[in-house]
Order: sequence, then structure tokens, then C-alpha cells
Amino acid sequence: MTLAASRGPAAADPELPHWETVPDDLPTAIRQVKGALRARIEASGRTVREVFGVMESRVRARVEEITADKASGTTAWPVIDYADIEAGTVTAGDLAALRRRGCLVVRGHFSRDRALGWDQEIVGYAERNRFFENYRGPADDFFGSVGSRPEIYPIYWSPPQMQARQSHRMARVQAFLNAQWASQSGGVQWFDPARDSLYPDRIRRRPKGADSAGLGTHLDPGTLDLWMTQAYQRAFRHLFDGTVEQYDPWDAAYRTAGPQYPGSTMCSAFRTFQGWTALSDMDHDQGVLHTVPIPEAMGYLMLRPLLEDVADDDMCGVTVNQVFPASRTWHPLLLKALSGIPDVKAGDSVWWHCDMIHSVAPVTSQRGWGNVMYIPAAPWCPRNEQYAASVRDAFLTGSSPPDFPAEHYERTWPDRSGLDQLNDIGRRGLGLA
Repeated sequence: MTLAASRGPAAADPELPHWETVPDDLPTAIRQVKGALRARIEASGRTVREVFGVMESRVRARVEEITADKASGTTAWPVIDYADIEAGTVTAGDLAALRRRGCLVVRGHFSRDRALGWDQEIVGYAERNRFFENYRGPADDFFGSVGSRPEIYPIYWSPPQMQARQSHRMARVQAFLNAQWASQSGGVQWFDPARDSLYPDRIRRRPKGADSAGLGTHLDPGTLDLWMTQAYQRAFRHLFDGTVEQYDPWDAAYRTAGPQYPGSTMCSAFRTFQGWTALSDMDHDQGVLHTVPIPEAMGYLMLRPLLEDVADDDMCGVTVNQVFPASRTWHPLLLKALSGIPDVKAGDSVWWHCDMIHSVAPVTSQRGWGNVMYIPAAPWCPRNEQYAASVRDAFLTGSSPPDFPAEHYERTWPDRSGLDQLNDIGRRGLGLA
């Protein structure tokens, strides 16, 4: 290891400008922060190209592993049985694969009958409340692009969704996933891995025979705030201070309290993993989730805009109020590793590290249904505690949560979930206990 690689951050590292709210003049702010980041890297005695090369080599090795697996017919996705998570018998090899790939299928998270029953209960809930007659079309430009009507249901408070969110089986898997992160360092507890916030999200029901345009490759942890806010600059400190070898995508330091720039595609919560639970059987070639299963690829994405071939006022297409794009223009190496999930059954759950590139493949004349409920792992931390207050208000009034379009279909639905249906997990997840 070189001296620069082993050094700690220098006491005289150049200061970074930061904007805790969206800058009024984005192009000027981008130029300023890029100049400052380059200067900080070069103050370590390394060039930007050298630091990027370290991360590129690290990622390339992972890409080669994954493409070799795909060529041999081996799935890049680790698969673990829920029974092993419950019994504490997950093998060291499976744990290593989870951390290496940053994604997971949990087999039998819920029984297949339970999941299929939930699916039908959600349909009944929507029909009783005349959702289909009153549906006004997609209010979300991003999910509205999938091309079927409706595919994403803006429903949050059905009894099945709440039962799944506050079940002991869900809490056990969330805690298992949270535990893969370093939640404490430098004397600071960044989050509580044993307690999740109750982050409400929508459901997807794609009917058999449907055509869907899918969703392009993107990330969800933030946009320009990842470079421009002080908390994220500290979170990604090793990328910018000459210690790039120490960058750890599983380190939660500084990620759980700082601000995020508002936008229609933002997530106010800190999620260790994004996730969904299958409500139908789905084959791997039927318009399913794909990821680039390389957690450390975020380092590549953060450093790539600093290279000399990117305009000084451009962050490889990243801007506010849009998802963080991953494109063949700027990230062709990463997209070689794009890998779909294996076949899943109703009741399985699917999880991927919050920083990972993901997409949904297009499908024509889909075989069978493609139904999921979105439930992430979002451990209790300052950011999530703050968001929980607005979630409580939405829950009590049947409103759409503030991270989502203000459609509010459920406000007048008499059979939505209420306080009397919360258990201890649900109450803690809403900050009521």
C-alpha cells in the first residue's frame, strides 16, 4: 500500500464548499464543488485520475466475477432461506456473498398462501373503495413511464401492507440486513439496527398479458446533495481525501442525519436496503428487477464526474428533482454487470443495498402476474425519526406520505388500517412507543 493510501485525512485538507439547500445557481455550484473536490484529492499527493483508477480496478474485478457467473448460468444474487435467518444458521459463506453482492433473495419470508391471500385482499380493498373508478392516472412522472394503467397503485394503508410491515418476520429480516452495516463508529451510534422505522410505500400489480416499458438504470440515495451537503461529503470522505482504499459502502457514518435536496423522486428516509415482498410468482425473464450487484460501485459513480472528460458544470447527468441516472455514456463498465433476480415465488422477498444501480426490465405480453409490495429496511435514526412524524400524520388521516405524490385516495376509505391494528413493532416504527 502506498503512503498516500495508508494516510489519514490531512489536518490541512482544503475546505469544501457546501450547500444544505439547493443552490440558486446550480451550474456555478457544481463548478465550485468539483474544483474543491479535485483540490482536496490532489492535496493528498494523488491525482484524480489515480484515485479514480483505484476504484475502477476494484469495480472491474467485481464486474469480471459477475459476468463470468452469468456466462456459466450462475445467478449473481445470493439466496438465503428465511428459516436460516430465523434460526441464526446463515453460513459464513452466505454472509460473505451478501456483503460482496449487496443484494439478496429471502426464500419463504412469508408463506406462499399468506402472500397470495394478501394480494387478493388488496384487490378487494381497492374494489370496495372504488379505486379503479376514481383512479386519476399516474401522478409520478417516473413510475408513470412504465406504460400500463395502473401498474403502481398509490395505496399505502391497506391491512395487508400494515400486517407485512409490522410482522415479526419482517422485523427479523430487516434487523439481519441492518446488521451487515457498521452502525456505530467514532463513539457515535448512527442508527439502531434492531429497530426499523415504518416506511410506507406503494404496491405494484402488473397483470398477465401486460406490456411494460420497465424502468431505466438509476439509483435512489440522493442527487446533487451527495456531493454538495456537508454530511454526505463526510460520508464519502475516503473518496476525496486520498484514502480511497478505505472507502466502505457498508459504513453508515454521517448518512443518517444530514439534509437531502427535495424532489418528486427523493426518499426522506435512510434505507440500508431497498426491498419488496412478492405477492405473486415471477419468472426471471418477465420484466423483473435488475441490479448492478456491486455495492462499492457508488465510489466509481461519485468520482467519475471529476475526470477531465466531463464538463465542469456537469455531474454525469445528475441533477435535482430527477433520479440519479446510470448511463452507457458515463458508466459502461458498471452496466456490464446488470443482473436480474432469479425466479421468485409469492412470499419471497428481494433486497438490494440502498446505493446500488437498479432497473426493471421491459416485458411484452407478460406471463402471469407481477405483484409486489414495497417494504425497505429503514432503521431508526435521526433522519428516520424526523420522517416518522409525517408518516404518523399520514397514517392517521389516510393521506399519501410526503415522499409520494399527494393523491390521498385513502382518506375516506373506512376500512384502512387504524391505531387499533398496530402492534408493538408498528407503534415503535411510527415513533409512538
